[in-house]
Amino acid sequence: MTLSSAHPLVDGRTTRSPLVRALRGDRPERTPVWFMRQAGRSLPEYRELRVGTAMLDACLNPAMASEITLQPVRRHGVDAAVFFSDIVVPVKLAGVGVEIVAGRGPVLESPIRSASDVLALRPIDPAALDPIREAVALTVAELGETPLIGFAGAPYTLASYLVEGGPSKDQGRARAMMYADPHAWAALLNWCADVSGEFLKAQVEAGASAVQLFDSWVGSLSRRDYQRRVAPHSARALSHLRGIADADDRHVPKIHFGLGGGEFLDVMRDVGADAVGVDWRIPLDEASRRLGGTTPLQGNIDSALLAAPWSTLRSHVDEVLDRGLAAPAHVVNLGHGVPPETDPDVLTRIVRVVHGEL
Repeated sequence: MTLSSAHPLVDGRTTRSPLVRALRGDRPERTPVWFMRQAGRSLPEYRELRVGTAMLDACLNPAMASEITLQPVRRHGVDAAVFFSDIVVPVKLAGVGVEIVAGRGPVLESPIRSASDVLALRPIDPAALDPIREAVALTVAELGETPLIGFAGAPYTLASYLVEGGPSKDQGRARAMMYADPHAWAALLNWCADVSGEFLKAQVEAGASAVQLFDSWVGSLSRRDYQRRVAPHSARALSHLRGIADADDRHVPKIHFGLGGGEFLDVMRDVGADAVGVDWRIPLDEASRRLGGTTPLQGNIDSALLAAPWSTLRSHVDEVLDRGLAAPAHVVNLGHGVPPETDPDVLTRIVRVVHGEL
């Protein structure tokens, strides 16, 4: 399927943007930079806008979600917006009872603990994604030549929330189900893959120029378990974008990021990703070596250093840039998300450093 003639990758607005070029392996003259969780609690304008509105309500209000997505682009001058959403939004749109509890995170009304629970899950209705399409369209209309990155949680992370009933330190229940009932586990991850895949597809068709599949809890897995029991489902999620191309038959670039996934970066790439996100634990040149020197990388400023003295942080950013030269192309980002207590001015200064302005 060819994207609409009004899509930014078709009409040329974002085709030559530093982000899209880098994700396609073409190192641009200016290294692109954006931050995971850049639209959120670190921005005073975000906190002001969110007063009195629950998180998931904000995500499903097209005008509000669009405004929040745009805020860091205006403030920091980053090279991409990332769609403001939450990992569990498509789960909620598929009819699962879930809310985000302040100070804790997503909490499920009825956790998935058995094969019958899995069978009770229903496919997502495409019409339920209309607020997402509307928010993306509003955002893209304002971004001009700045690309929008679509966002979705990977199947393992979604399944972990569904089984655990909320955040977990080690995903013990989820990993136990993976072994105790492998057929129910596979069915659950297939459901999660299809929900995430449709969520990404809706964002792309409405105007996103790239996507990121985000696996928050993948670090709890061994390489063997990831490769055999999780990776095929992440591939299934990304397969929902198969066949979607621009006028030159080029597909939409896909980033795959997994927190703690350094031991299986190659497997994460091979599920269908064009670029791999790297957390702070592995230097980018070592990550590139593990990937054979052929894969664009994203990362990997240590979020903890955002609170360090500027001289320390500046040296760290310079080192990340130097090590990123080992890859075919490099998108600067954090090794995880922006902490809510971060001074926004620090992020703006990092952008200026990456752009060679400071």
